[in-house]
Amino acid sequence: MNLIDHACLLRQRVRGRSPLVHCMTNFVAMDTAANAVLAIGASPAMMHAREEVAEFAAIADALTVNIGTLSPDWVRSMEVAIDAASRAGKPWVFDPVGVGATTLRRRAAATLLRLKPTVVRGNASEIMVLAGLAGTGQKGVDSTRDVAEAEAPARQLAKAAGCVVVVTGVVDIATDGERVLRTTNGHPLMPRVTALGCALTAIIGAFLAVGDDPLHSAAVATALFGLAGEIAGQEALGPGSLRVGLMDALHNLDSTAIRTGLDLS
Repeated sequence: MNLIDHACLLRQRVRGRSPLVHCMTNFVAMDTAANAVLAIGASPAMMHAREEVAEFAAIADALTVNIGTLSPDWVRSMEVAIDAASRAGKPWVFDPVGVGATTLRRRAAATLLRLKPTVVRGNASEIMVLAGLAGTGQKGVDSTRDVAEAEAPARQLAKAAGCVVVVTGVVDIATDGERVLRTTNGHPLMPRVTALGCALTAIIGAFLAVGDDPLHSAAVATALFGLAGEIAGQEALGPGSLRVGLMDALHNLDSTAIRTGLDLS
């Protein structure tokens, strides 16, 4: 099966099975991530209390962990949820938002990375920091590096951590350390809308839940999200209408749109 057929199949599975995605994400991203997961056809839930995350992570189909608005209490909740998801055999996605910005983030990311995520998704700067490259400071949560610079570090990180690594930017790449898939789908306005990367992380969780190959699931989710942004961008007047249009495009993505517009190789 080629990648376009596989993308159509996974999209159909997400819509048919509506996997439950436990999203431990930041305050800024909760609304956008929840609506994006709903729009693609899956079911989101945002739970962070340490007293309930283990119970919920065990019944969810996938877990996503995002350190955008970090606190030590949240890190402990994330560790509890990851342990429960792993024991239940559920995939989990790690989004190391702004990992190069502060010591707290670097320490938290190191701790979470040791818990063996199925997928790590980040921008080029974040992936380069996780790969152990010093001096890759960020502008807040934004990347100061190109995806091309991060490809070799992404491969190294994937091999070292035993996971799939997704780097998002003008060109998105997904790698398991050996194989590399790329997509150029997307729109220049997407970086002007906050939390879209966080929303993609949550959507990757939905595709991991219905797929058999984490690399293909992560790459397809990334490409479809970019395609939805590309479609929304055709009618957008600016970031505000792009955000609304993106939700509609995610909801309306069908095999015809995928076969016509998806760029994944």
